[in-house]
Amino acid sequence: MRPEECVVLDYLPYGSPKRNIRGPVVQAIGKESLRLVEFRPRPEVILKPHDEIFLGDKEKVERIFGYISYEDLSEVSKMELPYVLERLVEENEKKFVDFFNNAGPITTRLHQLELLPGIGKRLMWRILEERENKRFESFEDIKNRIPQIGDIKKMIVERIIEELKREERHRVFVR
Repeated sequence: MRPEECVVLDYLPYGSPKRNIRGPVVQAIGKESLRLVEFRPRPEVILKPHDEIFLGDKEKVERIFGYISYEDLSEVSKMELPYVLERLVEENEKKFVDFFNNAGPITTRLHQLELLPGIGKRLMWRILEERENKRFESFEDIKNRIPQIGDIKKMIVERIIEELKREERHRVFVR
């Protein structure tokens, strides 16, 4: 596991009963990998949801337990996840706009764009036509050129959560 910058979802001062871990535990999501991780902070370090921490910081992180599944998350983590993801999508808008500009076919019948909730064949073809004319520059640009697309950020957040739940065979955003 490569240490990365993470956003805290929940601080569990008494441990993780689901994973039988005693002592303080933090559940977080990697800002780059978008993978869920669990670690123990140093005793003097108190974290709260939305705090950011680098997992390689030995002064703040005592032990990394590793990646966890969506099912291992506390209820607080599950509630915070959409808000944290929405912020990460906003902060990395270029990365997600690039997805719209570069997405390609997975098979002869399935395109990466169709993996996003709310995008069917008709909308996929509209996106491909628009990006052929001119690459998208922002979420606002996509929305202005394709008004029927809906809330792009929510669409991406929903897809990331589906991937974290491991309901999907094809991964687009979660490493």
